[in-house]
Amino acid sequence: MYNYYLCPKREIFCIDQKSFFASVSCLMNGWDPKTTYLAVVGDVEEKGSVVLAATPKMKEIGIKTGSRHFEVPKADHIKVINPSMKTYLTYSKKITEIALQYVAPEDFHQYSIDEFFMDVTDSYHLFAETPYELAEILKAHIYRETLIECAIGIGDNVLLSKVSLDIEAKKMPNGITEWRYHDIAEKLWPISPLRNFFGINKRSEKKLNQRGIFTVKDLALYPVEYLKKDFGVIGIDWHMHANGLDFSKLSEKYNAKSPTIAKSQILMRDYEFHELYVVILEHVDEVIHRLRLMNRFARTIQFQVTTKYGKSYRQQFTIDEGTHDENEVMFGIWIRLKKIADESALYRTISVSLTNLISNKYIQGNLFKENDEKREQLLKTIDELKIKYGTLSVMRALSMTEASTLKLREGLIAGHKR
Repeated sequence: MYNYYLCPKREIFCIDQKSFFASVSCLMNGWDPKTTYLAVVGDVEEKGSVVLAATPKMKEIGIKTGSRHFEVPKADHIKVINPSMKTYLTYSKKITEIALQYVAPEDFHQYSIDEFFMDVTDSYHLFAETPYELAEILKAHIYRETLIECAIGIGDNVLLSKVSLDIEAKKMPNGITEWRYHDIAEKLWPISPLRNFFGINKRSEKKLNQRGIFTVKDLALYPVEYLKKDFGVIGIDWHMHANGLDFSKLSEKYNAKSPTIAKSQILMRDYEFHELYVVILEHVDEVIHRLRLMNRFARTIQFQVTTKYGKSYRQQFTIDEGTHDENEVMFGIWIRLKKIADESALYRTISVSLTNLISNKYIQGNLFKENDEKREQLLKTIDELKIKYGTLSVMRALSMTEASTLKLREGLIAGHKR
């Protein structure tokens, strides 16, 4: 067992805006989120479009995130609308500004558009007697300014705050709860099925069940050396998390250095590992397109993906001669990501950046061989089409799949669905 007296003890808030996308969509139309039957879908013109968000009333009749447009009952009181990313970002920014009135920027971490963490250890006493009281103040402040309801989990570390939010706070009448190290046996260990716990999906749950592990307590008491043998470093992480341990710090943020072309995204839903290929490739296409327009080659590529619980996997690699070919960059990212990331986890953020940029004129003489001429002409044609007709004029077939975010991003931010 672990000695919790030796473990870091912080005052961490995990804050989730309840039914955020659906609530904002209601508010922008003058409807009450609590009483309105509303579903937000990717495209109202497509019957197979996925439901991105639903109000509480909609969930009561079985329509939730992941449902299909054709499953939504047709009735006068039921509303189905397109998303409005610009409005969502406006509300998210406003809520962030409110949160930053209570903590320093380095003690704030937003990992999805509707959820963020705050470390109030050094600041809560400026506003309240206890962290719980500050949570009440913050919750009321957010509602007063935005009419958005939120739930808050309080914990001794990031893990406990997040799990307390998901398991208990969202079900509490006032939307606030706190879990401490001394609550682990009573509150954390009974969690079952295991897929409801940090970083464990159905496939991982099945493998653990085969070893007689059915609850978080079973996982916490299972010999860590066996978990390591069977699952590698992920098994060690599971064991620590099952015992309520998490040594991550909100202040440890990854910042790319030197001149950089970068693209990042907070995904609108949880993505399985294999789905990341599509969205990462779309981001690579975008940053490489920008790179070529600058007449530059990139020598260093950096990438990062973050799970729904905030665990990040990042790496960088160098192509000595430089490149401006998206296929070469994507190949390098994917083979490395498969080696370091947890393929059983669900993911919420991705980022790709290019740095160590060099001018075309320094390498053209060596790079452009006869066999590359057709490829270079193809890339030039693609760039010209995108410049003349827009990003959506040239798309990969993968961008027609459900994992794609290209059309959604372009349509919501730069196009007609604003």
